[in-house]
Amino acid sequence: MSLPHAILTALLEKPSSGLELTRRFDRSIGYFWSATHQQIYRELGKLEKAGHIRALPTDSPARGQKKEYEVLAPGREELERWVGQREEPRALRDPLMLRLRATGVVGVGEGLVEELRRHRALHAARLAEYREFQRRDAARGHGTERDRVQGLVLQGGIDLELFWVNWLDKAIDGLAGPEHTPASQVG
Repeated sequence: MSLPHAILTALLEKPSSGLELTRRFDRSIGYFWSATHQQIYRELGKLEKAGHIRALPTDSPARGQKKEYEVLAPGREELERWVGQREEPRALRDPLMLRLRATGVVGVGEGLVEELRRHRALHAARLAEYREFQRRDAARGHGTERDRVQGLVLQGGIDLELFWVNWLDKAIDGLAGPEHTPASQVG
């Protein structure tokens, strides 16, 4: 399971409370690995019980106070073990692809092409967002290993969104015909 490893990664980047982790998942890690508030808190408890993380000591009473967590040596060792382990690629499980496959059996239903267009717009928006991140990061510079690795993850996201935009353009054209498809350019 990768959620504990995503949390360990985030905590190694910066010790955080559960609420801060939730916000960071929404802003960065969540682009490729999502988790709910409840899942994050549940996993923090498991990681603490396993001795992988600990709550940082505070001067104020613990009741009602947010806990900030840091990774302990066993947590770092677990993350290093996980990073180096062999894992087979996962098959794509996307309901849209299954719905499209079903179209071959039952025919193009009302709303399918509009749904494809909606998905295309969502992927195009995410692509624009990723490209903006890339412009921002380029202006900041890439000197550290962490910067380079994060740049590779971002490039992977850009490439994946480009795939979806281009593929959805073809799917829309193939199902609606060029006379129904608005001209679109990925720039």
